[in-house]
This record gives sequence, structure tokens and C-alpha cells, in this order.
Amino acid sequence: MSALPRFSMSVDDGHPLDLRMADLLQSHGIKATFYLPLANQEGAPVLSPASMRQLAQTFEVGSHTRSHRFLNTLPGAEAWREIVDGKQQLQDQIGEEVEGFCYPGGRYQHIHKLQVRSAGFRYARTTQNLRIDMKFPVYEMPTTAQFYPHTRTVFFRNFISQRHWTKRRAALSVSMTADDWLIRLYALLDLSIARQGVFHLWCHSIDIEKLQLWNQLDTFLRRVADYIGTEQRVYNRDLIAVSAAVSTVGGSQQSAVKAINVNAFKAGELKREESDAN
Repeated sequence: MSALPRFSMSVDDGHPLDLRMADLLQSHGIKATFYLPLANQEGAPVLSPASMRQLAQTFEVGSHTRSHRFLNTLPGAEAWREIVDGKQQLQDQIGEEVEGFCYPGGRYQHIHKLQVRSAGFRYARTTQNLRIDMKFPVYEMPTTAQFYPHTRTVFFRNFISQRHWTKRRAALSVSMTADDWLIRLYALLDLSIARQGVFHLWCHSIDIEKLQLWNQLDTFLRRVADYIGTEQRVYNRDLIAVSAAVSTVGGSQQSAVKAINVNAFKAGELKREESDAN
């Protein structure tokens, strides 16, 4: 890759409307990563196997567990099955390796990062917002903003609860300057461009439909295409390829993690050896 990444996009939950999203993205030459469960325990419809394969022909496809269950609510063994079965079954559907994972609801604990790693994923994405930097642990990839009319209060609450305050302070300051959520989103995009950072947008196709935001998203993506070159619009796996960050389980902990019996992950018996800030 001759130029550093400047824009990535995630689409979560695998709703059938993801096919409409794919058409919109292609019309602007925007790459994206779609995180797909095989089913949704909340009752929402998901893409058919044929539609999953169709998406995978053009975009990166990542796993969103087998049935979109919040990992922090499950016993360890059940979380393991959601992670590993979701990966294997999705690979069987699309006929290729699945490298990326996204924590449903952004809810996870330290053990789940280790389980995702042990399952063979190269990286995992969170829902932490207000990040435009490239330095992050590979199993805690952050985002910049969700395409959703969040209030400033929501932005601030997310800022307080999800750590890395120094890295997120400038983006928070920008996002507090306007009442209109779209103005805040454009301001964040301008900030990431000015600082030569990465803007990571994420959304749910069903939200775009319910709130009738297709035109607004189309306009925003046109702005992205106008200001960010084609080579700088990337899949999430490309962010990992150029990230200078160490793994969440990096440093002196790596050798210890490698020595952990995989059965401990499957049985959910791994004990947390350090405090977890999630």
C-alpha cells in the first residue's frame, strides 16, 4: 500500500439491507468491512448464505459471533462456542478465511480478547469512538463515530466510559461544538484529514433505513470520496497491516498467553490476571 490509510468503514449485524449499503458504497468507491452473524438472537433477519457470498466477493467480511450474543453475558464455554463456531460457519458459507471479528454491542472482557485470538482471528473491532489515531491493540480496534443521530451527551458518556482519554480529547472537543449530529460528524472528518489520521465510520443498515438517513449517508460518503484518495480508503484488515500498535496481549504477556492450554479457553476457566478496564 503506497499511501497510509485515511478512511475505513464497518457495517454491523448482517441485516439484508446490507446489500443496499453495498451498492451505495460501491457507487462512491468506498471499501468497507461487514461483520456478519449467522443468526440474530434478538430476532432481526440476517443475510442469506448466497447474499453473504455476494458481499464477500467485493468487501471484507468479518465475524460477529454465531448468533449476535453479548459475550460478557455468557459463561466462558458458551462465549467460546459463539466465537469459534461463528468463524467456522461463516468461512463455510463464503468459502474463504475470515480474519476479523467484532464484539456484539461492543461488550467484552479480557478473556474474550484472548478467546478471539485463540480462535484464529487476526484482529477484533470495538465500539470505542472518537479515535483518529493508528496506535491501538489489534484485538481492540477503535472507531471514530457511528452514523447515527447521537446527542452530545452520548458522545461524552462514551468518552468517559471507554478510556484512552488523551488520544480522544481533540475529537471530543470537536464533537461538542455543534448541536447538529451531522455537523459534528463532518467536523470529525475534517479533523482526521487535517491531522492525517484515520476516520473509522460504522453503522447498522437497519438504522439507516428506520431513520431514513440514506441521503445523508450518500452525501457524507461523497465528501469522503472527494477528499480522501482511493488508495487511502481501506478495509479494516488493512488498518492492522500498517498499525504500529502492539497486541493487547503483547510485550511480556505474549509468551504467557502462548503457553495457555486452549482447553482453558473452551472451558472458560482462564482467570483474569490483571484488572480489566472495559
